Formats: sequence, C-alpha cells, structure tokens
Amino acid sequence: VVYEQEGVFIHSSCGKNDDQDSLIAGILRVIEKENEVVVDWRPLDETLDTSNILCAGKDSSSVVEWTQTPKEKCSRGADRPSSYEAEWDMVTTVSFKKKPHSNGDATTHANGESKWSFLFSLTDLKSIKQNKEGMGWSYLVFCLKDDVKLPALHFHRGDSKPLIKCLEKHVALNESPDDERVLLVKTQKSLSQSFENLFDEPSYGLLQKWKKDPYIVTMGKFSKVTNYIVGSLRSSDPSNQRRPPSEMADFFNDTIPGLKINQQEEPGFEVITRIDLGKQPEVSRREPVSPEEWAKNMDSEGRILDVDYIKRLIFKGGLCHTLRKEAWKFLLGYFPWNSTKEERANLQKRKTDEYFRMKLQWKSVSEEQEKRNSRLRDYRSLIEKDVNRTDRTNKFYEGEDNPGLILLHDILMTYCMYDFDLGYVQGMSDLLSPVLYVMENEVDAFWCFVSYMDQMHQNFEEQMQGMKTQLIQLSHLLRLLDSGFCSYLESQDSGYLYFCFRWLLIRFKREFSFQDILRLWEVMWTELPCQNFHLLLCCAILESEKQQIMDKHYGFNEILKHINELSMKIDVEYILCKAEAISMQMMNCKELPQTVSEILGIENSSVTPDSDTGEDESGAELNCPTSLYQSISTPVVAANGTRDGAPQTAETPSLTPV
Repeated sequence: VVYEQEGVFIHSSCGKNDDQDSLIAGILRVIEKENEVVVDWRPLDETLDTSNILCAGKDSSSVVEWTQTPKEKCSRGADRPSSYEAEWDMVTTVSFKKKPHSNGDATTHANGESKWSFLFSLTDLKSIKQNKEGMGWSYLVFCLKDDVKLPALHFHRGDSKPLIKCLEKHVALNESPDDERVLLVKTQKSLSQSFENLFDEPSYGLLQKWKKDPYIVTMGKFSKVTNYIVGSLRSSDPSNQRRPPSEMADFFNDTIPGLKINQQEEPGFEVITRIDLGKQPEVSRREPVSPEEWAKNMDSEGRILDVDYIKRLIFKGGLCHTLRKEAWKFLLGYFPWNSTKEERANLQKRKTDEYFRMKLQWKSVSEEQEKRNSRLRDYRSLIEKDVNRTDRTNKFYEGEDNPGLILLHDILMTYCMYDFDLGYVQGMSDLLSPVLYVMENEVDAFWCFVSYMDQMHQNFEEQMQGMKTQLIQLSHLLRLLDSGFCSYLESQDSGYLYFCFRWLLIRFKREFSFQDILRLWEVMWTELPCQNFHLLLCCAILESEKQQIMDKHYGFNEILKHINELSMKIDVEYILCKAEAISMQMMNCKELPQTVSEILGIENSSVTPDSDTGEDESGAELNCPTSLYQSISTPVVAANGTRDGAPQTAETPSLTPV
C-alpha cells in the first residue's frame, strides 16, 4: 500500500430529498501489486445494504450503475489468472453502464449482492476531474478508458493532492487544455506506465497493445512474454492464435507509418531470390586490446598514431576493461581521434562548465515553477521511475540510496535540458547505465551519452523513423541471407520481425549480460567492417536459431517465446564471429543487390541485381575498410575458444572485387 486515506466519502442520493445526500464513508488506497498498480476504494462498513442506493455523480450529467450478472461473472471472471484473489477480480467481473440523469429518482440495483467497493488498474485510467466545493473539502472523479465515470470521491479529512502526487509516480498526468480541472493521463509516449502489465490476452491482443504503444510493449511486455505465452498456448480455441497476414499488415502499418515489409512480392519491392552468397568463411577473434598496445599507438603528445589500426584491433577483440574509460571517449566521438592530451584536458574543462550550467537549470526550478511546467514534471516522473529499476542487480547500482542511481538520475535530467524536444523516453536509461558504469564520472558519462544519443536519436523520436528504417533494412538483409527462412516467418505472421524491436531499440542491452554488452557496444562503435553492423548481428542471431524454429514448426507464439528466452543466453563472441562472417560473405557476393549495398555502405556501381553473373570487369569500390582483413600480428582466439599464434590470413577470403 503506497497511499491510504480514510474519510473519503461517496455522496449518494436515496431519492428522498434532492438536497440531501447519503454519505458512504470509505478508505481509498493505491496498491502496488507485482504486475500492476491499482486504486481501491471500499466502504468502512462492508455490511452496508446497498440495494436501495443509487450511485450518482453529482458533478456530472450521468449516473453510473454497477451491475454484476451471473453470466458476466462466469464468462469474464474466468479470464483472470488463477493466482489473483477473488477480491481483485472486481473490475473484470463488474460491468459499468451509463444511464441518463435521474434527477434524484430512486433506482435500485438488480443484484442486491453488488458492493460499493471498486478497484481499477492505472492502465485503465483515462482522466481525473478534480474540484473544490464551497464547503471546503475537495473531491475528484476517475474516468476510465471506456468513458465510464466512477462516482465522485469526497475528501472530508484532508486534501486530494497527496493522492495526485502518488499517482504521478506511476502515470504522467497533464492538465487538459480545455478544462484546468481535468488531468489527462498522457497516452502518446506515456512511457511511465508499469513495465509489468499482465499477459492475460491472446496474441492478437498483444498486437493491439503494441499498436497503441510499441515502446511499452517492447520494454515491458516482451520481457514478460514467457508467462503470457504459456496461457496463450493453452487456449482452447486455436483459431484465436492466428490472424491473416493482411490483418497483421494493417497493425504494423498503422503503428509505424511507412513500414512496408512486404509479405508477398509487390511492385517496388526488390525481390531477392536464389543469389549464391557462397560459403560463410571461418572467422576468429583475438585477445582484447591491452594497455601496452594502446600506449604504443600514441605519440608523446597523446595523439593516436594509426586510428584505422587501433579500430581494427578493437573490432577483432574489444578492449580490456582498464582501457575503456579512455578509449570509449574516442569511440563515441567525445574526444577527437587526432587530439593531444592538452587539447582533451581543455575540452573536458569547457564541457564540465557547460554540463553544470545545464544541470543548474533544472536544479534551480522551484516547486511552484514545476507546477506550471507539465513537460518537466513528466520527464522527472519517468526518469525517477526508470532509474529505480535500471540494472539494480549490478553492484554499481544495487541497494538503496546508491550514489550511482543519483548520478543516473541527474545525467538524464540534464539531458532533458540539453535536448528538451526529445526529453526522456523509456529505454534511454538502459543506454546510459553501461556508459556511466565505465566512466565513473558524471560529466564524462554525460557527454559520452550525448554522443551515443546522437546515433540513437531517431529510435526514440515520436514518429519512430529510426525503428521503421531499421526493420525494413533488416528484412532486406535477412531475405538475401535466407529467403526460405523469411518465407517461413511470413507464413507464421512473423515476417515483420517485430521480435527484433527491442534488440534494435536499445542495441541488445537486455539480450546480453552486462559485461558482454560492454564488449558488444565497443565493437559496434568502431563502425567496422561496414555500416549497420548491428543489423548483421540480428541476422546472425536469427540464423543461429533458424533450424530449431523451422524444424519444430514454431508458430507465432512459439517464435515470440523462443526469441524472448534467448535473453542472457547468447554467446557474444560466437555471434560477433558469425556476423563478421556474414559481412564478408555479402561483400564478396558478385551480384549483391543495390539495396543491400546501400544498407551496408558498399559502393557497387557496376553490379546490379540484373547483372550477368561474374561478368563485371571494371571492379567495384568497397566503401568499407578492407584493411580490416589484413594481417594482424597478434594472437587470435577462434570462436571455439582455441588460441592461434599465427596472423589471421589463411582462412580470410580475398576482398578484391571481381
């Protein structure tokens, strides 16, 4: 129980006197359950006979009557999970009906056993109307998303402000532009809602919610999908589990406008079929870059001597942890690669001043000012909620009053000042957490995070342009790699690759262990061996799971469940090897489609999808660093963990264009 208030009354008319109300005293509570936050009001006297009482909203022109028919109780109550107590099923088993205002005429309940108690989940809340009566006490009315108004709650012993403050920790409330008394629950990017909503619906229902807010479903629902799938697979009506591809297409096209991943061949879609990519080469990885290797590649003034060489080393092996604090600043673009130690020190001094000026902007906002700044309130509420559940099992963030959490909060709040248009969106704390962990410094972590967000900005924009583009590009790459697997996914209503949404949104942050993410990100930040290497990582993971998905004839739900359960079970070194092998395989393809060339950043002007195989004599210019595959005279570690002291040249195919 996070909020409790006695002396909260419902004023109900018995029809005896239009000027007199019957007062029903009760207790109002806000309760955090494991999977949701609920508002609960119940009368003090549970034995109260309500059969003669009409529930009337005095401040509106409507009357809400609560009825509970045996049929509804049977059919709707069965939908709730068995672990829920009967008293928590009130919202599901009680139906709400609007009636014209009765002007005080008495009306009785059809079911005398119905109680005044009500309970609803905050996910169902649409708005709150609040007011101050002439008698001095305040009252408010909850309106749910089905436009049902619950009876007005009158606060005879205290104010309703503490309740509003409590609710704002769980939902974003904005003042209505039409009526200052009405607080609207923010629905567009309302990412403050709980991660842990129940999965008590079939897959079609999940897609409806994905359509409504893909961020919440991706960050919350997909992470809890295992429990949901178990119930879905046990459904007695298999027809509920599958929908025509045309309906699925409508969902995703409505959700992300412009997302056109064709289920069938259509005009304007570059059909990629029967292109021989050749055998995937064997790829090995090397040891992480050591402090000695890093120091050898730096001159006396602190300049990096050979940027391409050091990037190749990082791509092939990553960094030892002691180097990350310095090297990440270069990889993320905070430090210029050609800067001296002195220039970097001056840069840090300027950036420190700039950071604390921005931090002071939100630190100096008074409570009175913040009351008139709904966006800042929303950002603060979202950040406080997300920070408290970001990587709490990591020692850097675990425990109460952890200084790491304070820094995480302050950096995200300051970023809202840096980019107020974007502000804070759910998922951004996941991107900051590893950066702060490595930097161990508030200012450096902020500016590295700013650089990272410059790369990731489109993922979090309201139009989701970045996510749309990446899903389309991933579809092109996967179709080239294995058109048969793509066709199978489409046959199971999974051709939109929606299960990759979380991978792309926060760059695999929740798919790998914390230490593996440090390795994966620093490899991706080298921007080697081509553009959009992260999409090839997606391809590598999917190709690794293809056999099981197809051999076991997984359908929509099983694919979703299987992909979700890969979290924390993926071998990062194996996937890096496989993704690199796929990149080499595609770069050496003689008839690489133009669309794929553009996605990977390969300038291939003389070879088109319609070119004759193997007849190009002019060659093609690779716009990616072919020197990546030159000899690196350092020990390497193969994907199976074996060590090889020889330079890695023998098994690497030539990248010279045919």
